[in-house]
Amino acid sequence: MDPDRFSHPHARVELSPEGVATVRIVDAGSLNILGSAVIAGLTQAFNDLAGRAAVRVVILRGDGERAFVAGADISEMATLDNTRAQRFIAGLCELCDTVRFFPVPVIARIPGHCLGAGLELAAACDLRLAGDAARFGMPEVEVGIPSVIHAALLPALIGAARAQWLLLTGESVDAATAQDWGLVHRVLPDSELDGAVAALAARLAGFGPQALRQQKRLLRRWEKISVDEAIADSVAEFGAAFDTGEPQTHMQAFLARKAAR
Repeated sequence: MDPDRFSHPHARVELSPEGVATVRIVDAGSLNILGSAVIAGLTQAFNDLAGRAAVRVVILRGDGERAFVAGADISEMATLDNTRAQRFIAGLCELCDTVRFFPVPVIARIPGHCLGAGLELAAACDLRLAGDAARFGMPEVEVGIPSVIHAALLPALIGAARAQWLLLTGESVDAATAQDWGLVHRVLPDSELDGAVAALAARLAGFGPQALRQQKRLLRRWEKISVDEAIADSVAEFGAAFDTGEPQTHMQAFLARKAAR
């Protein structure tokens, strides 16, 4: 069966029979720049997918190999005043939050440039795989603005000192440094990036879909509460997993494989 294909403005979506959705940024230039129209189209695409029970994992990627996203649209931002600037950044914030709180894991496929708004969008994803030629940075200070919204995720991801370096100097780092810092989970040769992303997505899609959704909900909740509260909260979630039937099915299959060996 061919994957289900549909489009939104600036977003092309493919949904495989296994539940792997690929959201590709389109018509945003060779560097996949985020202007208001692109931001709105991507948000619409994710909101559409969120209502589809068949979706088990999402791959978010740019179009082409030059960039994941090389930043927000400077030509648009240069014309803004206070009110319109707040409206612009609120739209970008909504997109990143839509990804961050999407009900299933989102994998960022990162070749080339991942800068500014692109790094914020990548940070909002759950898993980040990069090609070895990727570059990461937050160069907003170079064009007269602070890094805001989901740049606030960076201290928790990479530590306060490293986040300060990125945000205050505007300098970029290579893929190896990004992995060493914990900014990305894996770095692959560019020629192997697609295979690694596909394999990871297939692995996640093979898990019980309700368990995966539960785990993502827990990860987001744990960010807001103390460790003791998170541990106590997990007891009820563990019990609720058995209401879905997934533990019984997957555990019996595991035991059958073990017995066969």
